[in-house]
Amino acid sequence: MKIIVCIKQVPERDAQVRIDPSGKWIDESGLQWALNESDAYALEEALQLKEKHNGEVIVLSAGPERVGTTIREALAKGADRAINIACDDLGARDALGVARLLAAAIQQESPDLVLTGLQSEDLGFGQTGVILAELLGLPHATLILHVEKTDSGLTVKRELEEGWFQEVSLPTPAVLTIQSGGNKLRYATLMGIKRAKLKEVRQLAATELGEAAAPVVVLDRVNLPQKQKSTQILPGTPKQAAAALVEKLKFEVRVL
Repeated sequence: MKIIVCIKQVPERDAQVRIDPSGKWIDESGLQWALNESDAYALEEALQLKEKHNGEVIVLSAGPERVGTTIREALAKGADRAINIACDDLGARDALGVARLLAAAIQQESPDLVLTGLQSEDLGFGQTGVILAELLGLPHATLILHVEKTDSGLTVKRELEEGWFQEVSLPTPAVLTIQSGGNKLRYATLMGIKRAKLKEVRQLAATELGEAAAPVVVLDRVNLPQKQKSTQILPGTPKQAAAALVEKLKFEVRVL
């Protein structure tokens, strides 16, 4: 199998975020960057498929020069080679614009399977993978936790609401968006880090892949969440109040 995994570099989760002077995006100076979490699970799924069925795993990423560190991390974990789309205006492109870039690069490779993360941790649109499937004219499935190769194509396990799951069969080539938590992520070994330095990273310019179209969705303004305190009195008996508290912790605070 030839598998392409689309990965994105995002700010570290614990990074201290500031809004830039324009108010339209964050100030990127001094930030630490990391591999998007659900993309890491997509990479792990691809590597496990390769280990079972042989083939090749190619990572594909668009962005400025700094994304090279994230690409090397993916190569160190076991990807065979990489494609790096040099694009300094990635933040100005909407999900459609990014998907067009990725689709143009993917069409040059004719893969059997394309994996993306479910959504990015910075913008969280959850649209790029689905739009990518439409642009490529391929069947797709979302919220995937596990992938099995079959004689006729693929069988995938989708996560639904409230602990429900769905099993779907689809032909290849296909596009899947991977949910976090389906596998245990591996670490890059010292040998893997050394080998990554020798692996091919193909460089493409965004201008080689077509003209940038005007975005359909425009990010007008970014705001930091406002810190505030509030108190709620839960009425009823102690038992009723405890039940209401559990509901709030589950569905509002999401800590249970």
